[in-house]
Amino acid sequence: MSHTENIYAVMGNPVRHSKSPAIHREFARQRAIALEYSAIHVELGGFESALRAFRENGGRGLNITVPFKLEAYQLADRHSARAEQAGAVNTLRFEDDGSAYGDNTDGVGLLRDITANLNHPLVDQRVLILGAGGAVRGILDALLEQQPKQLVVANRTVAKAKELEKLFRPQGDIRGCGFEDLRGKRFDVVINATAASLQGDVPAVPKDVLETNALAYDLMYGDKPTPFMIWAKGHGTTRTCDGLGMLVEQAAESFFVWHGVRPDTQPVIEALREAVLEG
Repeated sequence: MSHTENIYAVMGNPVRHSKSPAIHREFARQRAIALEYSAIHVELGGFESALRAFRENGGRGLNITVPFKLEAYQLADRHSARAEQAGAVNTLRFEDDGSAYGDNTDGVGLLRDITANLNHPLVDQRVLILGAGGAVRGILDALLEQQPKQLVVANRTVAKAKELEKLFRPQGDIRGCGFEDLRGKRFDVVINATAASLQGDVPAVPKDVLETNALAYDLMYGDKPTPFMIWAKGHGTTRTCDGLGMLVEQAAESFFVWHGVRPDTQPVIEALREAVLEG
């Protein structure tokens, strides 16, 4: 393809296993848009120069993944309200005037997966988020907009959870605490945003935090249920889900930011799910 006006990519470290190229190519096929989309591995400390080189080669937009979302925020000239709130950018659009527009589609991606794909409303629900890292900053605003009955952020380092509480309190009722403070409390939705699954581990939360029929959602995804999903099934719920749907939904929102049209996510989620299982 020589449509140089339509060059897109995802940048990260590591990025080799990224599903973004496959997702965006499928979206582009659906909407008959010619584009090139690749995965670019960026060395730590080399993000700004990688960004410059990409733009000089005619790049129109980027997805940004770990660990460059905060730096992408710094380098954007303008931000969407949700990127402003998250203090992190996962989508860059390069404008004709040479400026860079930064957005964050993680929150809306998670929201669409939970409320539309899984058909689980969040209004008046007691929601627990495990972890207080960058991923959480990207999703809190969207979750609070749904007006849950209660939103609790629990983290091993309590100070980090308290910091998020302070930051997002203007948006709604949010509380930060440690894992041990969850004793005796039960929740309708529990979202695992820690990296524990990567280590084959589960956050140290009390066994009874899940309400009967609660939704246990892991931001991580893999070719089999994550340790958190297995733990949840053993502690009172049959409703478990990984973050593959969120990945596709946040990509769809990025696609919209760049092209002004919305792709159909359902067939893409199903195809990825199948490919992952065939693995």
